[in-house]
Amino acid sequence: MTVAASHVPGSVQGRGKAHAVVIGSGFGGLAAAVRLAARGFQVTVLEKLDAPGGRAYVHQRDGFSFDAGPTIITAPFLLEELWELGGRRFADDVDLRLMDPFYRIRFDDGRVFDYSGDADKVKAQIAEYSPADVEGYDRFMAMSEKVFKVGFEDLAHVPFGHLTDMLRIVPDMAMLQSYRTVYGMVSSYIKDPFIRQVLSFHPLLIGGNPFTVTSIYVLISFLERKWGVHSAMGGTGAVVKGLVNLVEGQGTEIRYNAEVERILTRNGKATGVRLASGEEIAADVVVSDVDPATTYGKLMAEHPRKRWTDRKIERSHFSNGLFVWYFGTKRQYPDVKHHTILLGPRYKELIQDIFKHKTLAEDFSLYLYRPTATDPSLAPEGCDAFYALAPVPHLGGDADWEVQAEPYRARIAKYLSDSILPGLEDQIATSLVTTPLDFKHRLNSHLGAGFSLEPILMQSAWFRPHNKSEEVEHLYLVGAGTHPGAGVPGVISSARVLDRVVPDASTFV
Repeated sequence: MTVAASHVPGSVQGRGKAHAVVIGSGFGGLAAAVRLAARGFQVTVLEKLDAPGGRAYVHQRDGFSFDAGPTIITAPFLLEELWELGGRRFADDVDLRLMDPFYRIRFDDGRVFDYSGDADKVKAQIAEYSPADVEGYDRFMAMSEKVFKVGFEDLAHVPFGHLTDMLRIVPDMAMLQSYRTVYGMVSSYIKDPFIRQVLSFHPLLIGGNPFTVTSIYVLISFLERKWGVHSAMGGTGAVVKGLVNLVEGQGTEIRYNAEVERILTRNGKATGVRLASGEEIAADVVVSDVDPATTYGKLMAEHPRKRWTDRKIERSHFSNGLFVWYFGTKRQYPDVKHHTILLGPRYKELIQDIFKHKTLAEDFSLYLYRPTATDPSLAPEGCDAFYALAPVPHLGGDADWEVQAEPYRARIAKYLSDSILPGLEDQIATSLVTTPLDFKHRLNSHLGAGFSLEPILMQSAWFRPHNKSEEVEHLYLVGAGTHPGAGVPGVISSARVLDRVVPDASTFV
């Protein structure tokens, strides 16, 4: 076992800058690196894969570029803030485009609903489905704004390291009816079953079951109206590339193909990491952008744990898995929007199969992503790039993906061919499938869950793995599995919390 002297921080040796090691180069890890470097740390980012991004990795195949995961950018001020910390302007590096509509929602009977931030357009469509719900929509959005002001503006960047932090917000949470579910909250304002689906599907984009997730997540509706839904020219990978250039410009080193095997500890403090190669890297601060279940259950398996024990992890509830089919077509489909939600014949029943019964159903709902609707450069001329994402059970379910992946993909292809992508099966130019197995093995996601811990009330805020580790000093967590949760705004906000809990670099020198 070797120690690479070039990677031992000066402060550990008694000189130079304090050293922070960040495990993972997803949005959380890169955002953490920006903030730590801005505060005077020498930062090293360690990435298991051959390129940055984590869930936002980019697949390049046959002239097509496919964003692997997050494709919806909201609250762009969070990115602008990171660029300011790095001494640059976000707009100089990344070209964001506002989506109109945000999403086209297609019901199984073929009817569509274009959901946007234009309240008048949304209400005009609601009136076509259920005139009586127009007034209810206004009241729902007023409630969404109230929840947003507390749940996002006041709490998303605040650490919940102590139970008293949780108790302090109980009155506000009770007033905002956080004990209700998202679907229950929507249903208290809206009666039409189709409009209820339009206003309640959002938690599925961050690993939440609308029928069990806390109604705090209705804040997404107002968040989208306030800042819009954006996509980047060049895809989400362009944002990742911009972040990489930003952190490297701060003097941060990013090492690829550098899988962390263990977080090293001594006397109750994190002291560095050991790579799968055997190399050890000392650090004053360790930040993990890895799923907390993997951080504690694997990377800290040798360290005695009081709270996040193996038993605690196994008894926790994890989000759904994701089946994602990336494909390029030989022709273009100009009538298909950038973001399309295709809802299947069952809503609650399918979601119950995914989250509760954990069985792979014959039917599905899909998020269809067509970035070439905005940026044709992501595919060869005259072609389109797509991915079709289906929420599925995590690996605690009954699916054998080594056997079922191709038949499932074929069912999705036939459905799309019969609905909005006519002739698709004869137009495939390239194809790639990922399943929960890929999330487990490539992304170190426990049970192959797409979004780490499920955001139910008793796994939110203080009940979630803390940003400042409860197990050892000088270990910190960012990413979807810690506070405030999944989604690009949540993950970037988890790094904002570090400013409140990581000591100044000067304290380590």
